[in-house]
Amino acid sequence: MLDFYKNKKVFITGHTGFKGAWLCRILSLMEADIAGYALPPQTNSSLFELADISKSVNSIFADIRYLESLKQSIKTAKPEILIHLAAQPLVRESYKNPVYTYETNVMGTINVLEVVRTCPSLKSVLIVTTDKVYKNFENEQRGYKETDELNGGDPYSNSKSCAELATASYKKSFFDNSSISVSTVRSGNVIGGGDFAPDRIIPDAIRALQAQKPLILRYPNSIRPYQFVLEALFAYLLIIKKQYENKSFEGNYNVGPEISDCIKTCELVDMFYSYFENAKWKIQNNNEPHEAGFLKLDNTKIKETLGWQPRINIQQAVKMSADWTKAYLNKENYNVIADGQIKNYFVNIAK
Repeated sequence: MLDFYKNKKVFITGHTGFKGAWLCRILSLMEADIAGYALPPQTNSSLFELADISKSVNSIFADIRYLESLKQSIKTAKPEILIHLAAQPLVRESYKNPVYTYETNVMGTINVLEVVRTCPSLKSVLIVTTDKVYKNFENEQRGYKETDELNGGDPYSNSKSCAELATASYKKSFFDNSSISVSTVRSGNVIGGGDFAPDRIIPDAIRALQAQKPLILRYPNSIRPYQFVLEALFAYLLIIKKQYENKSFEGNYNVGPEISDCIKTCELVDMFYSYFENAKWKIQNNNEPHEAGFLKLDNTKIKETLGWQPRINIQQAVKMSADWTKAYLNKENYNVIADGQIKNYFVNIAK
């Protein structure tokens, strides 16, 4: 894995976001040649800035909805690998701005695919969607499989379902008989140091700590496939490598923890807050937009096809997130923590 990415030309959309910044940090340590295309960081604090990502990435700050700008940027970069992360990623925001959500998540993905089909340098493309693409039957007993119906309910989830369908159409229409490998990946809720997005549980928990107020939980008993950020990103990089070397590995993949590690939101918060003093939470009883109560992923396919498996359980994932957060809050060197986690994971844990 480490040798494969050395000097590879990688183009990342959405590189200024939480997962994008972690991915850039990983690839820079692997000595890849990275270009990124995204809006500037959208939060007051951002991992992109805290981790000095701009020093190792050629950044283009532009909107994924602008086809010509994207086309010119990819043409100039001449990448071998493209990872599409750019999105409007928040459920509650999608209720407020559904048109923008669909424009970004559907047409943004179509713009990427349109450029891909005219880019001769590309060999391996990964379209990142979400665990929420499936029609949710609120079934607590089983995880969704890649063959289950795609029909997310809220605008965010549905826009990602549409992105999956658009990718399938482009693959069938343009890529089946080409040398370009294209896969989609549906990953669970990712946690880790450096996430500052609104309406996500760990960032909200940190903001409550800083304000010395109780964290407000909207859905304390909702069950989600929480996983550490490096678990998902290692899977992404593995898919890209495998299909780069052999087109038969392209497809649709779930990336999530073991079912036993899918826990309630309140349990996650209790784990995280156990590392901090005077941390509390309470339930908000106001009417809120609908969100799925139960969501689990079946990760059998990626295990059997690519040999990937979860290596960090939920307790370890929460501790690693808390370690970065403590360093950040105490004004210590959080980048040393992050780089140590990356190196340990890729060299020792996931070898």
